[in-house]
Amino acid sequence: MGENIEKLKEHLRRISKFESAVSLLHWDLETYMPKNASNKRAEIIGEIAGYAFKEFTSEKTHELLQKAESEAQTIEDKALIRVTKKEYEKSKKIPPELFIEFQIETSKAQKAWENAKNEDNYKLFEPHLEKIVTLSREIADHLGYEENRYDALLDNYEPGIKTKELLNIIPKLRNSLINLLEKIENADKPKKDILNGKFEISKQKILSEYILKKLNYDFKSGRLDLSEHPFTITISHNDVRITTKYDENDIKKGLFGTIHECGHALYELGIPENLRGLPIGDGASMGIHESQSRFWENIIGRSLSFWKYFYPKLTEIFPHFSNIPLKEFWRGINTVEKSLIRVEADEVTYNLHIMLRFEIEESLINDKIKVSDLPDVWNKKMEEYIGIKPNSYKDGVLQDIHWAHGTFGYFPSYMLGNLYAAQIFNTIQKDLPNIESKIENGEFIDILNWLREKIHSKGKIYEPQDLIYQVTGERLNPNYFVDYLNSKYAKVYNL
Repeated sequence: MGENIEKLKEHLRRISKFESAVSLLHWDLETYMPKNASNKRAEIIGEIAGYAFKEFTSEKTHELLQKAESEAQTIEDKALIRVTKKEYEKSKKIPPELFIEFQIETSKAQKAWENAKNEDNYKLFEPHLEKIVTLSREIADHLGYEENRYDALLDNYEPGIKTKELLNIIPKLRNSLINLLEKIENADKPKKDILNGKFEISKQKILSEYILKKLNYDFKSGRLDLSEHPFTITISHNDVRITTKYDENDIKKGLFGTIHECGHALYELGIPENLRGLPIGDGASMGIHESQSRFWENIIGRSLSFWKYFYPKLTEIFPHFSNIPLKEFWRGINTVEKSLIRVEADEVTYNLHIMLRFEIEESLINDKIKVSDLPDVWNKKMEEYIGIKPNSYKDGVLQDIHWAHGTFGYFPSYMLGNLYAAQIFNTIQKDLPNIESKIENGEFIDILNWLREKIHSKGKIYEPQDLIYQVTGERLNPNYFVDYLNSKYAKVYNL
């Protein structure tokens, strides 16, 4: 192995240690940090993240890249040069002072968003969001783009996908979803009231931990905590943490939020150690990442086969369900209805929530709408897309933390994740023809090993469209998702 390649890796792994420290500070910020510590924490995060940024964009990185490029022989090393070079060139375009300002502002904004949501007062968050949008536009302009400013930010989460491609996918997909919704509205409805009740938080935690262990989440390499908005964060190799949020009146929130985050964590834990600390030691994209979380949450976690195995445990912990037939419970957790909250939305309406956010983001970044007008814009689009209108900010424009994080360009990943997940599932069924019986018996390791071999082990070596082609034999094809929904909900609703 080349001497310069090794020096480059050593340099990058050193920088990643500072990034790990920032991740740990972010985890604490959103879990256990005292409220009054938020401003000082933002400064600390900005300082450490800024140092790592400066080190990555230093002349040393440039020199090591140049020297190592000719030594790259393996697929992994060639990918390392390609990805590092791209990230270096992008990062180099952003002035360090702008990067640090963005880190500090988004760290402050997270607590401002939380307070605004708790008090249902958009005005508490508006000035922070105004600043973040302004900084995001500046960053996009520094990065550069050919057709659409939003492309510069979208590329951070889904390399290779352009705004115009999303705009081409959405109309046909939206029509397919609306057609299915129309069929469902006139069909035999599940009894969703069977899910009503009081569910002790402590017992929900027991159920969540039980399911996580069965899904092969390793508690020796992670933990489960609470946060205002569920997330998964990688601190370092063998330290991948999950958070969730329970509701004593709704067992679905904590349950499926936990399974969703488990999908992210299994992906992170499956990235090989030799890639860790390097730019290729990450998921291929946030869309591919979301494919893993949505796969486990919905395709596996909301399947009848899954609950044939877990229903006895559920009824043991919550006797409330002991007199409810399994199939009625399964239909209940797959109820389709117009709802205000994205994270609680069913599989059929979920992508409509994402389309709404994508359109708003794209308009904000391109200066087509003002931050002050956002609540009204949100409510109008909710009526247009979902057919209902929020009565509060916390059920509307304040429901997601993403804009407080400054992650403009992230939301389309959820929609792409659903599409990728269905396409991947179609291939798994061919490779593991007995997959249903394995799920019914609580045997998930073969499914996980398949994902590890085909997806997790590749890290960020391939761009998402290349990876999905390798895994399924074709590039992104939304028809698999539409077919999956039509097949599943024909059974749920007796269509």
